[in-house]
Amino acid sequence: MSEQDEHEVNTIVLDQVLGLKAAAPLAESLLAHRGADILIDAGEVERLGAQSLQVLLSAVATWHADGRGLDFAHPSEAFLESLQLFGIDPDSLLHHPRAA
Repeated sequence: MSEQDEHEVNTIVLDQVLGLKAAAPLAESLLAHRGADILIDAGEVERLGAQSLQVLLSAVATWHADGRGLDFAHPSEAFLESLQLFGIDPDSLLHHPRAA
């Protein structure tokens, strides 16, 4: 992996509705970017279901364990409200810079 690849950040744009049917494709999309820093654009999210949240929580843990960066961009109000309804502090989920 070249130094340029090492600092590459991939962007994933989340769907408007992240329900049960969206969880598996979301997991596949995230896994396709494993090993790279990623930016997850949550600006269009209107509904976040438990299964998709579980996928996102798993991604945060995986990227942290891998020493890679994972950050969320432009989280919609609905996305933030959904996190709070699930008892998740948005600040604890949204910002996970690359490990040193």
